[in-house]
Amino acid sequence: MAGVAARSVVSVGLPQVTFLLLLGFTVAVVVRKTKPAAFLSFGIPVVLGCLCFAGGLLRMEAATWQFGQSALSNAREQEVTLQGVVIREPEVRTESTHLYVKVGADTLLVSTDRYTAVTYGDEVMVKGTLREPAAFTTELGRTFNYPGYLLARGVEYYVPFADVEVISSGQGNPLIQTLLSGKESLLAHIEMILKEPQAGLGEGLLLGVKQALGEDLERDFRKAGIIHIVVLSGYNIMLVVAFVMFALSLVAGRRLRVLLGLMAVTVFALVVGLSATVVRASIMAALFLVAQAFGRSYDVLRALLVAGFLMILLNPYLLVYDIGFQLSFMATLGLILIVPLFEQKVAAGKFAWREYFLATIATQVAVLPLLLYHVGEVSLVAIVVNLLVLPAVPLAMSLTFLSALLSFFSTSVGLAVGYLAHFVLSYIIVVASFFAALPFASVVVPAFPSWAALSLYALYLLIFWLWQRRSFAQNEFSGWQIVDESAVVLAQAQKGQASRRTVLPNDHHKKPTRPAQTDVPVFFR
Repeated sequence: MAGVAARSVVSVGLPQVTFLLLLGFTVAVVVRKTKPAAFLSFGIPVVLGCLCFAGGLLRMEAATWQFGQSALSNAREQEVTLQGVVIREPEVRTESTHLYVKVGADTLLVSTDRYTAVTYGDEVMVKGTLREPAAFTTELGRTFNYPGYLLARGVEYYVPFADVEVISSGQGNPLIQTLLSGKESLLAHIEMILKEPQAGLGEGLLLGVKQALGEDLERDFRKAGIIHIVVLSGYNIMLVVAFVMFALSLVAGRRLRVLLGLMAVTVFALVVGLSATVVRASIMAALFLVAQAFGRSYDVLRALLVAGFLMILLNPYLLVYDIGFQLSFMATLGLILIVPLFEQKVAAGKFAWREYFLATIATQVAVLPLLLYHVGEVSLVAIVVNLLVLPAVPLAMSLTFLSALLSFFSTSVGLAVGYLAHFVLSYIIVVASFFAALPFASVVVPAFPSWAALSLYALYLLIFWLWQRRSFAQNEFSGWQIVDESAVVLAQAQKGQASRRTVLPNDHHKKPTRPAQTDVPVFFR
């Protein structure tokens, strides 16, 4: 990851990589010759570190080879007419629809009219001006690296305000087309059962359709600090996995349940879109299910690192240019590392909504530097709003899905459940709108350089290390030595044999004194 990050911001060639590898091997050889005892603890880690860092540099270098050689480069800033296939589900925005169109070896981002009837797998004719993306400044004064954002999605050029004509359909993957068709049917039934804005919120919670919220409600959710519930974070994926595993536990054994659970996670990820957050959560959920199938322990920190490693290995542009990946990774890392510290020190007692409180504090702390750097706006009411809203999210998701599912068979039954879903969704909207309207709901921070954000995380690491060291020093078992029980028994036996062999000349008629047997307490076994 460090090598990928370094190559993303600094141009590094093969000579520098070769020098780094030679440096690592040289350090290892010197340590091996001068201090053999330190070779395992210092020499090998240095070599492995240099190898991994160089591997990251080379992986990012290889990723850049796919760009800059497009056959369309000569047509920049010119009117073009291109024919291609829509390879992703269209993203419907407030005023436009974004299409990812495969034209030969290139993937283009095409923006067109919001009401253009285009679906995944359509072959389209695109007419417009081919442009190269450029960075722009947001309304809060942040510079958004739009070229890097599109490179992370495999896009080098885009065609804004294009005229799009559908030529044919059915050119995509049949499985994905079937899944997306089912998704459209489900969304249609949600909109039939629920009215706006409850329908939009239900679609966002269930399927991550953030655009369905509308600009005003989305702004309120951002100010209230709960926009993450409609971006399909790991929390939503966890709820889906828990529901599927519970339902399957009634009819299937463990191995079959895990297999069907893996299929459900894959299908859900394909339906809602393979965003960085969804992919990260899906990989971690899959690792959890595999660990269950083989009866192995599940280390959530290792699962997070494995998920991050695989994602960056496949698409190294995610690390620096995808804000969603950064926020998702750091929020999960905060849950893993910070929540246990708070459980031990801050909130040892039991109280209502304790888990939601600790999780909200941990995630807010973990993503704060990123939010300040990338967005510039931080919610001051997020903790309170999350405590009030998060317990209602599973119920809202379940009722929304159940009402839409029942409406396929009976509209009246679906409406009956829809009234309950409407009530829960309205509660979430009222809470978010109320707190977002407060004058102190959020605060805007002036722009600052990236090194300041990295310094904040360095400070986090220092605090975490000091906290861990202090906790270990205060541990009543910190001065104890852990030894194997067989070693204790062997030492006692050897001591007993030595005492029997020690017999004084004048006491040869006496029997050797048998040493007192000290049993090893059960606690230490």
